[in-house]
Amino acid sequence: MASARVIVFLDYQNVYNGAREAFDLRGHPSRYGQIDPLQLAGLVVARHPEESHLAGVRVYRGRPDSARQPQAYGANMRQSDVQEKRGRGLVEVITRTLRYPYDWPKTPAQEKGIDVALAVDFVTMAASGTYDVGVLMSTDTDLVPALEAVIGLGGRPYPRCEVAMWSRPGAYSRRLYVPGKKLWCHWLNPDDYATVEDLTDYNLPSS
Repeated sequence: MASARVIVFLDYQNVYNGAREAFDLRGHPSRYGQIDPLQLAGLVVARHPEESHLAGVRVYRGRPDSARQPQAYGANMRQSDVQEKRGRGLVEVITRTLRYPYDWPKTPAQEKGIDVALAVDFVTMAASGTYDVGVLMSTDTDLVPALEAVIGLGGRPYPRCEVAMWSRPGAYSRRLYVPGKKLWCHWLNPDDYATVEDLTDYNLPSS
């Protein structure tokens, strides 16, 4: 059988917040929790139980408005650019402008449409045969229907979906699951995080 094409889908803010929570990083500077998408995806594929190769990494995240939050916008742009350049043509960052409530900045801006964009791509790319195995890293339960849809395609053996999540020994770790279905989870522990972390301060202008 030919090597399976794996695409890893990252709900980036969820992955970031999950790392800070799982590994007690919330008291650290904001750069703690950042990851290198290519390294993370490579780690997942290297441990895959079948013959496979990384066919792509898709990073979904909100982007601050350049007029309202110019510094945060610049940091977001610099980080996305670095992730794609390091990705050697495999990493693509998909963004949507944040939604700003009427009482911003008292109420923080929020991501809008990111989960929908990720879910649509996850399903349509499976249906079109773009990937054999799609690995989704998030704990957002709004994405469960996307997993259900790919499972419903009845791939034998492909397309198939899997999930990934952070895990700390001795602590409860959340993961996405589909009731009544076997869904492989790639658990990533503290040592794994240390391997893929990116402590670059993107608030600083590029030299």
